[in-house]
Amino acid sequence: MIARLQLLVLGAILIVGAFSTGADFLFFLVYLLLLVGGGAYVVTRLGLADLEAGYVLGQLHGSVGGQLRVTYTLRNVSYLPKPWLEIEHASTLPVPLPGRALALPPRGERSWLTRVPLTRRGHFRIDPLQIRTSDPFGLFEASAGVGRGATLVVYPRVEPLPFWHVPATSLEGTHASRERTFQSTPLVTSVRPYVPGDAYNRIHWPTTARQQELYVREFDLEQAADVWIFLDLDPTWQAGQGDESTLEAAVRVAAAVGAKALSENRAVGLTSAGRQLPVLPADRGARQHQKLMQMLAAAQANAPVPLVEILLHGLGRLRRGMTALVITPSLDPNWIRPLASLRPRGVGVAVCHLDPAAYAAIAARPDGRGGEDEAQAERLRGVRSMRHALAEYDLQVHEIVPHTRLGELLVAPGAVAARRPA
Repeated sequence: MIARLQLLVLGAILIVGAFSTGADFLFFLVYLLLLVGGGAYVVTRLGLADLEAGYVLGQLHGSVGGQLRVTYTLRNVSYLPKPWLEIEHASTLPVPLPGRALALPPRGERSWLTRVPLTRRGHFRIDPLQIRTSDPFGLFEASAGVGRGATLVVYPRVEPLPFWHVPATSLEGTHASRERTFQSTPLVTSVRPYVPGDAYNRIHWPTTARQQELYVREFDLEQAADVWIFLDLDPTWQAGQGDESTLEAAVRVAAAVGAKALSENRAVGLTSAGRQLPVLPADRGARQHQKLMQMLAAAQANAPVPLVEILLHGLGRLRRGMTALVITPSLDPNWIRPLASLRPRGVGVAVCHLDPAAYAAIAARPDGRGGEDEAQAERLRGVRSMRHALAEYDLQVHEIVPHTRLGELLVAPGAVAARRPA
């Protein structure tokens, strides 16, 4: 815009000077200026003509730690070259989509693949592709949008939990058992030789064909207990920044536990504190896993709803044999009492307590060895008081601290001894 304004001012001065003095040199400069300006305008107008462009997103959802693959294609269908094209693809992703400047020969085509790492969960907007061109002098510019915008959903990272299991209740079928069941269930665990009295529909024909004798299948009792996750998003108790914060750690715990329970054929539900207290009804299967991840991808600490209100709102849905898993950094002991009333009802309880003092220390100093101020000392006292309160009610508690894998923090009782060498 500034270059064009300067060109107009220069042209006006030359025209006035040429007609005032009648100098041939000034008229030559006026003609040259008209030729350059007109040629630049024509080149810019033809820069995007007969140009075909498009892009393809590799997926519309991914997980933290993965990559977004975008394939771009530009094709020049005219007999004139495209000397300068600038490609820009705006988005709200933490790592922006890289742009590119290129030239296309007559009837030429260019394709390339871009990989962008997904570093943060959430819902992100990808705008239409923008193509710009200009003349060599930068006097004029033309642009065009290609395609439509899209929304990319980035799920939280799901960490493996090899030594953790949902706390079992006294109801039969709420936990995996080494004892075989006489019922036919989807959980086929092994085969054994046929004995008189076994049903013919339990014969495992591939093993029978290999061993040249009859073998039958053995089943485990199908796990039927629901798991309800209570996710505390109250900003009052959140601490830390970025990935090393109680909010992100709580979301990762919910994602890992939910994926683990769904893989065990359990029904999983979620209650969290949002603007309208969102609830995901308990269900099984891959579709439920997708719903859970979409809900966790959008989880934000934007609603100051105390955890005790979330529990009072959701504990009424729990029935005998279910399990309640509470994920919270709260230092307010008032939410513990409602959980203590679940055990007489036959409801299992587990608590994943995030240490806000540890996450706040990392935020204050990256190495976590900063001096204690008054607020940090208050957090430490609150953490110790909370641990004593949880121990008083004899609840299964997992302390979640930063810089440690969830697979090492979420360990079922007895699993530590089982993985130690004899």
